[in-house]
This record gives sequence, structure tokens and C-alpha cells, in this order.
Amino acid sequence: MNIPALPPAGGSTPPQSEKPPWRSPEYQRFWLSLQTRQWRTLALVPASDGQADDFTLQIAMALARTGMTHLGAQVHVADATTLTLAATNQFTAQVRASTDSGPVLIALAARSSNPVTTPIAQVADCAILCVKLGEMKMSEAKRTVEEIGAAQFIGSLAVR
Repeated sequence: MNIPALPPAGGSTPPQSEKPPWRSPEYQRFWLSLQTRQWRTLALVPASDGQADDFTLQIAMALARTGMTHLGAQVHVADATTLTLAATNQFTAQVRASTDSGPVLIALAARSSNPVTTPIAQVADCAILCVKLGEMKMSEAKRTVEEIGAAQFIGSLAVR
């Protein structure tokens, strides 16, 4: 599943003329497209490094807000962008426990900068490849998909 580039998820308040990301038709369409497959955990994986540290976290928060609007229920965000090897087991257990009260979006760091990204993405029900247009290398994106496993990815998301 590929969609047109989404607007930035940004954490700041948009100008009055702009809708917040979770109210944009692009985020809503993307959220709805994710509902065609059953999942409780969805990993958001940067295609490569070269983006802000909170790149996938901002996307996860916007998608969670979109999802809560749609479902009328909790959609959790788990921040694994700075997860350490020592905290991996506890993090995984917390994510698993959180699925009792709603789906969990897992924001990950680039696999080249954090060794736990690959195993966390592999244990999630599925993953989305997050691409920052004009800032990420295609060769790194291919390596990310190969390392995690192409079958794990249910789509990609391109953001400006």
C-alpha cells in the first residue's frame, strides 16, 4: 500500500487555516487502509536515517489520534526511538499488555542507528516503512526491508 505524501505530522499547533494532521483526509485514508488487515501492534519503521529523532513518533501520534477519532477507543503509542537492548524485554511485555485495551503503534528509530529496531519490528504484527521524501536513501530503504523481512511490511508511508 503506497499513498501520496502526507503532510508533516509535526507536534506544533498548525495555523488556523491548516487542519491538524489527524483531521487531514490523507491521514484518515491511510488509517482506514490499515484497517483492511487485522493487527494489534504496528511498527513504524524509518526507511533510513537522515530524519529527526522523533520522525516516526510524530507520525505515530498523528495516526493514533486519527485512529481514536475513527474507533472511538484508545490507540496506544509506544516510543521505541531510544530503546536500549537492556530495556527490550520489558518494553515488549508492556506493548503486549497494552494491546488488551487497544491497538499499539510502535515508533522506531532507523535500523542503522538502533540495533533493537529490527527485532522489535519483526515481533510486531506488521510494519509500515516510513519515508521522508528527499531526505532518505533508497539503498538504505531496501536494506531496511531486507533486514526486517519484506513479508512483515503491509505498506509504506511517504511524508514531506
